[in-house]
Amino acid sequence: ESAPSEPSVASHQSHASHLVSTVMRPSKAVARTVAITVAAVVGMSLSACGSAEDNPRRVVDRFMHALAARDVKGAAAQTGSPDVASTAIAEMWAGLDAEKLDYSTGKVRLSVDNALADVTYTWHLPGKREWRYTAQVAASRGDSGWSVRWMPTNLHPELGADQRLKFRTLEAPRAEVNESDGSRVMVNGTVVGISFDAKAALRAGVEPLDSLTGALEALARFNPKVNVQSVVETATATGKPYSLIRLSHSDFDQIRDRLAIPGIVATDQAELLPVEPGFAPALLAQVRRVVEGQTAGTPGWRVDVVNPNGVTAGILDDHAPKPSPAVTLTLSRAVQAAAQRAVNGAGRKAAMVVIQPSTGNILAIAQNKAADVDGLIATNGLYPPGSTFKMVTASAAVRANLAHPSSIVPCPGEIQIGSRLIPNYDKFSLGSVPLLGAFAQSCNTTFAHLASQMGPSDLAYQAAAMGLGGVYDIPGLANVSGSVPIAPDIVARSEDGFGQGKVLVSPFGLAMVPATIAHGSPPVPTFIRGRTTKVTGPWPTVDPKIYDQVKPMMRAVVTEGTGTVVNGLGPIFAKTGEAEFAGGSHAWFAGYRGDLAFATLIVGGGDSTHAVGVTRDFFNSLPPNYGMYSRP
Repeated sequence: ESAPSEPSVASHQSHASHLVSTVMRPSKAVARTVAITVAAVVGMSLSACGSAEDNPRRVVDRFMHALAARDVKGAAAQTGSPDVASTAIAEMWAGLDAEKLDYSTGKVRLSVDNALADVTYTWHLPGKREWRYTAQVAASRGDSGWSVRWMPTNLHPELGADQRLKFRTLEAPRAEVNESDGSRVMVNGTVVGISFDAKAALRAGVEPLDSLTGALEALARFNPKVNVQSVVETATATGKPYSLIRLSHSDFDQIRDRLAIPGIVATDQAELLPVEPGFAPALLAQVRRVVEGQTAGTPGWRVDVVNPNGVTAGILDDHAPKPSPAVTLTLSRAVQAAAQRAVNGAGRKAAMVVIQPSTGNILAIAQNKAADVDGLIATNGLYPPGSTFKMVTASAAVRANLAHPSSIVPCPGEIQIGSRLIPNYDKFSLGSVPLLGAFAQSCNTTFAHLASQMGPSDLAYQAAAMGLGGVYDIPGLANVSGSVPIAPDIVARSEDGFGQGKVLVSPFGLAMVPATIAHGSPPVPTFIRGRTTKVTGPWPTVDPKIYDQVKPMMRAVVTEGTGTVVNGLGPIFAKTGEAEFAGGSHAWFAGYRGDLAFATLIVGGGDSTHAVGVTRDFFNSLPPNYGMYSRP
């Protein structure tokens, strides 16, 4: 409701006229004197009251202008209680941690010697946040004129005496990382971040170099890789703490006392932590680096009214945080756990990758601790594929109409191609046999001969059509599939034909080959649901009927050939491989069963039967009939 306004200029004029009408006019001179006197009275009255509404507005505007300029003393000086106002204004700026204040003054209501001005405050808070509200700034007129009548409600209508405003950031809970079977694999947790603050060391009277050296001695067992002089110079120049290392709480507790050094700061920091340390540890370390920044969500914020004891008395504005949606990996806990158990029993460095042919989902990426020292070899390690590459050579031979499963081909113990004498394992000989038999028994001489009859790019083309050699930008997963060079030289091409030339593959890349055979075309590998893989490089298309002729050959490997160790574990289609290198050989086994395509590697594992044995353990660890179904 509007308060009664002060007497208007018109009422002053009416009162003056009444004075004139009632004055005796004994003479013109007297009348002139009276008129001049009345005019002076009217003029004085107009000067005092004609700007009655403007004066409180001006003092309110002066107050708000100083407040918006962070001129605490200047704003307080516009009030009748500058000491109390100064404290409240300073606390408001500090409590809101504001970057800027905009304001607009609206309607001014007058009531004799008091006024209330509507003022809209627009605070620009941290993080580009904006808080707007309307308060009424009180003004009053005293002997010395108008001034702001100090009241806490001048700053906010719900601010009481001895209270202050407090801006708070509300952290959003980090999203969890789940696997495709629905369980959590990484959750929001905390680690201890250790940092070096050169300024803090100097304030304590300690040389920064001495402080950092002492800390690194305590941290030596964790091997933080830092250049001492460089860190000291950087921290001193920037004046900001320099991050040294992040430790688990249990590790930090062991050296807590030794890190009680001036300039060494320990703080809890949010981090995605594995639910089970044994679940794909090397893989999840990579996943954390990639997705951690995408799981933070959007922080919320709030403005509280706080009592002198720091307790929140009310909430003035509240914006809830928005958590990021959970990240779901395509990994299957059942498949990953089975693969991990299998490679853990290998004895040597071992890795296994499992891909779902129908979707391209990567279901397992497992390797043992011995392999972990070389990084994530399951997706990034490159090795010669040995005879597993015969899946590519056989497909290329069928596509070129050089041979088919029933075609009779030579399998001598040795074959001379150019300057190279190529032998079978232990120089075994099968004579002339169907291609299916040569594939099942892994005749090097047969496939070297077939490759020698192909064009320089035929193997590279067929490999690309089966997913080898392409570049896969898989969100959340660094990888390399392999390389199959064009081979104009007949000897090099013949060696490539049985996987002992310049061909290199990773377990991930090799798993794409049987996945392609099972699917009819190379599936696009995916690691995080909802995030698309970008494929660049060669990606030719061939008739999927080619693979219908390769499948019976792969099945014969298991039923009557070099992979009989897994016979009886369902309809497995596969190929063994032993890839020689200077000083030893790698053991490989790759294939598919139902909707599970796999590649198993034992680095330096020798005979391929060792890789077949690891794969047998994998299938035995799966739930009964997992991923198995009939295919045409």
